[in-house]
Amino acid sequence: MTSTVPAPGSLPQALDQVRAGKPPLAGGSALQAVLLDMDGTLVDTEGFWWDVEVEVFAALGHTLDDSWRHVVVGGPMSRSAGFLIEATGADITLAELSVLLNDGFEDRIGRALPLMPGAARLLAELYTYDVPTALVSASHRRIIDRVLAFLGPQHFTLTVAGDEVPRTKPHPDPYLTAAAGLGVDPARCAVIEDTVTGVAAAEAAGCRVVAVPSVAPISPADGRTVVTSLEEVDLTFLRSLMTEMR
Repeated sequence: MTSTVPAPGSLPQALDQVRAGKPPLAGGSALQAVLLDMDGTLVDTEGFWWDVEVEVFAALGHTLDDSWRHVVVGGPMSRSAGFLIEATGADITLAELSVLLNDGFEDRIGRALPLMPGAARLLAELYTYDVPTALVSASHRRIIDRVLAFLGPQHFTLTVAGDEVPRTKPHPDPYLTAAAGLGVDPARCAVIEDTVTGVAAAEAAGCRVVAVPSVAPISPADGRTVVTSLEEVDLTFLRSLMTEMR
């Protein structure tokens, strides 16, 4: 079951629970930073994007094939929107469609923004123990800023949007940009992702990856750990990944 963030700058309950119930962590870790995807990883919004795409194309007189959902998930809007235009033959430009999709998505998250299970507790723990963090998303800046207002910007040292890098996921640029901005070694960063596209980007950057599959399955691999939920992930778990790597 998902939970909805109650207010901007929130997660106070999870933060209080971490402060009250967690003993001090043992010192010494190769972990330098945690880099987190947004849609489908922290917030349960991958379905929002598909619903908006279905609605926009219905208004244009086209029906989307449900099998296309796996094609468009997790990637940059330019790729997913371009694919849908080509697949449907819709008479609309990429720029026009991008505006409609972003508008529709903003409307959705303005009404409700459900968190993925375990997300509130994990963010609170990373914040409590002063772990450098970055939100790294293929979504545009306008969308990230709306989500940040709910998650609380204090939970992230920096953020990287898909429209702020020359090449977004599956290219490594977003994660390399985040690591550089934090002044850390990508190989000593733990990345949490929910899609094959995002995992590919993180691994191409040389990061250690925790995959929490949302829409499509992701197989375990060298340097990659697959879990079923963020409820399985905490700071001790993330630090252990670096220990295993050493």
